Amino acid sequence: MTDLDLFPVSDRGRLLHQQVAAFIDERVRPAGEIHTTAVDRSEDRWQVPAVIEELKAQAREQGLWNLFLADGPHGAGLSNLDYAPIAELTGHVPIAAEVFNCSAPDSGNMEVLHLFGSDEQKGRWLLPLLDGTIRSGFMMTEPEVASSDATNIGTEIRREGDEYVITGRKWWITNAGDPRCRFFIVLGVTDANAQPHRQQSMVIVPADTPGIRIERMLTTFGYDDAPSGHAEITLDAVRVPAANIILGEGRGFEIAQGRLGPGRIHHCLRLIGAAEEALALMCQRLTTRVAFGRQLASESVWQERIANARIEIDKLRLLAFNAAAAMDRQGSKAARKQIAMVKVATPRIVQAVVDVAIQAHGAAGLSQDTALPHLFMAARAVRFADGPDEVHTRAIAKYELAEQRTSS
Repeated sequence: MTDLDLFPVSDRGRLLHQQVAAFIDERVRPAGEIHTTAVDRSEDRWQVPAVIEELKAQAREQGLWNLFLADGPHGAGLSNLDYAPIAELTGHVPIAAEVFNCSAPDSGNMEVLHLFGSDEQKGRWLLPLLDGTIRSGFMMTEPEVASSDATNIGTEIRREGDEYVITGRKWWITNAGDPRCRFFIVLGVTDANAQPHRQQSMVIVPADTPGIRIERMLTTFGYDDAPSGHAEITLDAVRVPAANIILGEGRGFEIAQGRLGPGRIHHCLRLIGAAEEALALMCQRLTTRVAFGRQLASESVWQERIANARIEIDKLRLLAFNAAAAMDRQGSKAARKQIAMVKVATPRIVQAVVDVAIQAHGAAGLSQDTALPHLFMAARAVRFADGPDEVHTRAIAKYELAEQRTSS
């Protein structure tokens, strides 16, 4: 477990970290296999196993709820640095983040509505999300354009009287398969003639609105991530009230920046937790297998790989905690270089750590008998989520060049 004495984490953050760690070990970890078995054996993979709602109720009763949200009345009042080691813990077991109501994309949508939503929007959509009684999705990426450049987005949001009419196609829409998903936040173009970063807006679209059509559920390396999943969706002249616009027309980029800063490091912190799981599995395997008359753990090649994995994971943690502290001091916008560095480094290194753990398991590492294939997939997917590596490396270089020019 992370030594919190090395970091200026508050007393409340330390206490919650202990409580979350205990809850995961005692309740969530045993339930993880129950959840997986229930989904795999169900006649309908898109139904939520009862164990999830049971765990959510228990977590909420213990005050382990909405921990990512700094707002005191609705969240835990933690700083980004306070929450960082807790977010890491939720990466150890795939269902853990949802149990504490801290999973993407719901957490990002809650941030958006908390920061930018109207009172009406907060009452109708934010409060149920905070209560954990519904789930939500976020529609940005499109199959026909390079969505890493959001100015390419083609979905049209057209004002007609007291309504907006939305037409376009989106994909990789997480939670679309979940029967609890009640709304989507959609990014689209309201004014194609405006300045590039003032063309886009975000609007709330209830999931049962006529014109929303799920074309297909997508798989990632063969995983369907049921019962939440990821969908390709057509929006065919979908009509919503004009009051569903968030913050106003042309504010989409502004909202996105407020949403993506914390979300990016949360993804990465969960991956660090996943890497710790992979390293633990690797060590267990190597100490229980003998090849050519020697325990695998005694071989220098494996000792070097174990050491390198520990070094790399600890480096990632320092990067992530540094970014969290920078966000606390300066805000997400000022800490964007640190956030981008974490976003680039973490999935790459975690992918490499999991790959070595797979190698230690032999062919078993490729099977459903371990969590490793799913962890590998998750790490690889985060190299696209919230912006691909190339976008972030480009940004890091730009920030660094600007800083060097300023200091010279």
